[in-house]
Amino acid sequence: MYKNFFGFSEKPFSKTPDPRFLFMSRGHQEALARLEFVAEECEIAVLSGEIGCGKTTLSRALMDRLGSKYRFCYILNPRLNPVEFLRTIARILDVEDPAIAKDELIHQIHRAVYTAHQSGICPVLVIDEAQMITDFEVFDEIRLLTNFQLDNRNLLGVIIMGQPELRLMLSSDRFEPLRQRISLHYHLLPLEVDELMEYLDFRLIAAGGSPGLFTPDAVQRLFELTGGVPRRINSMATNALLVAYGRDAALINSSIINEVKDEAIV
Repeated sequence: MYKNFFGFSEKPFSKTPDPRFLFMSRGHQEALARLEFVAEECEIAVLSGEIGCGKTTLSRALMDRLGSKYRFCYILNPRLNPVEFLRTIARILDVEDPAIAKDELIHQIHRAVYTAHQSGICPVLVIDEAQMITDFEVFDEIRLLTNFQLDNRNLLGVIIMGQPELRLMLSSDRFEPLRQRISLHYHLLPLEVDELMEYLDFRLIAAGGSPGLFTPDAVQRLFELTGGVPRRINSMATNALLVAYGRDAALINSSIINEVKDEAIV
């Protein structure tokens, strides 16, 4: 396959959120630094961005950076009612038999969080695709989770991630109590055109290959077609590698990019 042809040890443009392949653009560097501060302070953060801009990968990189003193608890499907949401958190926190009644559930979660604190661990709740939340009372539960605190410290950090419509949702007057508790709002933007060549070379090297495989005109064309969104770039770059492999081409130029431009980008 093309991996051997180009000298890769693994696929350079995989869609999986592997932190080893996270290119730290200017926006990603700033977002990661801010999220690190929020996690360390056990506050609430909102991270928004277009589909495929790297929000999930960034959260995995944050987990790797912070290390064993933090326990990241992911909720990947937030289409839950408030009790289902709390029961999911309880299970993630290793509560053996999550209660049915909400007041008992909250007590179980608080006990689990406090036990983690006594062990030197800070749980960080990460809610992905939060724009999909349909029961707005879930956001009230998120806010109330921040009541788990000691005199000088919160016991639980929360990172709410979602697409741009999440920002519009949270701007509603209904969420004013939650907004007052959010210490960070950050919107992750796509790559700039001057970052795209660095992004491609970074991932080529991370996969065991060599930089410079994409010519400048190919990079420009990729930017025009993808808008700098990493997931779209990965999809087109993979297809371009396949075409180049089929042509026995050592470089990928704009003609190859144009050949794959009508293929599906997800």
